[in-house]
Amino acid sequence: MKTFSAKAEDVDRKWYVIDAADQILGDVALRAANLLRGKGKPIFTPHVDTGDFVVVINASKVRLSGRKEEQKIYHRYSGYVGGHHEDTPRTLRERAPERMIEFAVKGMIPRNRLGRQIIKKLKVYAGAEHPHEAQSPEALELA
Repeated sequence: MKTFSAKAEDVDRKWYVIDAADQILGDVALRAANLLRGKGKPIFTPHVDTGDFVVVINASKVRLSGRKEEQKIYHRYSGYVGGHHEDTPRTLRERAPERMIEFAVKGMIPRNRLGRQIIKKLKVYAGAEHPHEAQSPEALELA
């Protein structure tokens, strides 16, 4: 019996839309990360990008469970002396709401060349509009 290993050119990629309005951040990020990696596909191969494209809309309306809205801290460092910045979800939601979902999904994918290739297939938008209608994305419902 031979072990199947997918090739990059054999993968047919689909487009999915996830509406994050009134959904918990971790649930949205988990579903997006699994779709980006291709974990639900029968041809899943760990060292090959077999995933699909994911468009997340309404990122500004995502919820956080518990007291994370006040207690969670996002750290950034510019590389310069004194360049450490801290953001709470409340301030990040005002400045760049897409970043909350991007940070959550990025933490769930591998930290290597494959992960950097996978994260490029994630498209996050703060509002309900997105420019990917030509790809005819399939809408996904979170349980």
